[in-house]
Amino acid sequence: VTIGPLINMAAVEKVEEHINDAKSKGAKVAVGGHRHALGHTFYEPTVLTGTTPDMLIFREETFGPVAPVFRFTTEEEAITLANDTEFGLAAYFYGRDIGRVWRVAEALEYGMVGINEGIISTEIAPFGGVKESGNGREGSKYGIEDYLEIKYLCMGGI
Repeated sequence: VTIGPLINMAAVEKVEEHINDAKSKGAKVAVGGHRHALGHTFYEPTVLTGTTPDMLIFREETFGPVAPVFRFTTEEEAITLANDTEFGLAAYFYGRDIGRVWRVAEALEYGMVGINEGIISTEIAPFGGVKESGNGREGSKYGIEDYLEIKYLCMGGI
């Protein structure tokens, strides 16, 4: 086993709801899509193709092992699609062109961006999101700043 269980049965049901909604609106299951043979709250890692913004999986956080694949033609279309959400914890993308990497990373409205990397959280990284996915950061040297009031003092002629 290389993937753990979901937190509870409600989480499994939410994953199933998102997958079933996507399938009813034209998405296809490329792999997975079922409860795991281990039972209880284990769910097979799932990849959905043909997903669109009108599906629940686009509008709600799934918190399960489901990767929806969205088609796009241009860089601008991909950025618009990625930012069309009220959430903003983390975004991930792959690229080789350093100019494009910087453009896309700067344009994404997320608190954390993984570029050519899927595991981006460490004890020295400022963990946190934007929009409805959080305010402020935890961890790193920036985590304490949310608990401080900064005061500037300018003195002369003492």
